[in-house]
Parts: sequence; C-alpha cells; structure tokens
Amino acid sequence: MKLTLVRHATLILETSLGRVLVDPMLDPAGARPPIENTPNQRRNPLVELPLPADEIVAGVDLCVVTHLHQDHLDDTAAATLPRTTPILTQPESADALAARGFTNVRTSHDAIAMTRGRHGTGEIADVLGPVSGWVLDGVYVAGDTVWCDEVRDALDRHRPRVAVLNGSGAHFVGGDPIVMDAGDVRRVREATDGQVVVVHLEAINHCLEPRSVYREIDGVHVPADGETIDV
Repeated sequence: MKLTLVRHATLILETSLGRVLVDPMLDPAGARPPIENTPNQRRNPLVELPLPADEIVAGVDLCVVTHLHQDHLDDTAAATLPRTTPILTQPESADALAARGFTNVRTSHDAIAMTRGRHGTGEIADVLGPVSGWVLDGVYVAGDTVWCDEVRDALDRHRPRVAVLNGSGAHFVGGDPIVMDAGDVRRVREATDGQVVVVHLEAINHCLEPRSVYREIDGVHVPADGETIDV
C-alpha cells in the first residue's frame, strides 16, 4: 500500500479497495480563526496544501471521516467532494454528513473494521465527543485519540502491520493532551511489532509538539506534507 500524507490528518491511501481519502481538511492556509484557549494563537490551517484540492479528491473511491471536527472535514472539503462520493464514518456522524448533502454515507464496510478511541481524558473527552479509527489492509488509522484501552484493544485484536497515529500533543491551556503526545506514541511503539507512522503535526494552532520530537523515537516514521511512503 502507498500512503500519502497530504497535510495534518488528511491521507490518501492506495488500497485493495482503490483510492481512499481520509479526513480531508482542504481549506487554504489562514482560512479559519485560531482554536481558542490554546497557547499558539495563529489562524488555521498554519500551512498551505502541498497540491490543489481538486487533485486531492480526484478519483477517490471512498472517503473516510473519523469525526466531524473542522480539522478532519472542513468547508472546502465538503464543497469539493462530489456529493455521490461513498463516505464511511462513525454512526454518530452519519446524519450530519447526510444533512450536508452527501448521498452515499455508510457506517460499516465488509472490508474495513471500525475502532474506537478517546479524544482526551475526563470532561474534555466528553465535550469533544466520540471518535473512530479504521483498519484497512492491515493499516490502522487510529484517528484523534490518546493512548487508552480502546487503542490497546485495537492493536491486540487487529494486529496491524502499520499504525498511523495522530500526534502533536494538542491541548487547551491548562489541560491534558487530546491526541497522542510523544509519550503515547512510545507506548504504541512498545505495544506493536508493526510500523508506526505519525501525522497530525504542524498544521493547526493547538498542535504543539513538532515533527522533530517524533523523529527522535526509534522505529517511527514521520512523513512531510505531500510525502508518499510504502507501508
């Protein structure tokens, strides 16, 4: 399989099912205000796309949306994706996607397994709501989650050959991380014999740990925006 990191958590996977687009965030740099109550008050996204939005959605056979926060499905993506694009998402997000005009929304797939996670800890996780991950062709796309029982269970159950993790230790002022930080990635590295790839870095203002932090972890690959790797 080939995996292309577009930007942030937006991936293009060349799979046995065709071209799969994950969590499209396609707004131009600076299109949205900063996420509030975070240390780095810069407009989002922080960086431009490495290629045009039209090229990113061209030929997509399936779009996976792990949850509906704007950094995983933004207005540009919603406007650019054809309304008939098959979309796979968690049950909690299906009605909202249908309400946006998408006509082929599904919550299960015979060849793809859904996993769960926790978008932070305690009350903040409750506020941020449910999230999902997905396993396709032995590749586990964990989604926005910290290290938790759900992630451990996914690794134990599916034994993925690749785990794609959303890093950066994103957090609000005074709060705990809402996605994996470097410590969580090390825990995943210790829990799996498979390849570990870290994305979700340096593109949104509350994502504070840079790529350099994760490149210091043995056995972890950290692609650049626009980079394609074999997994």
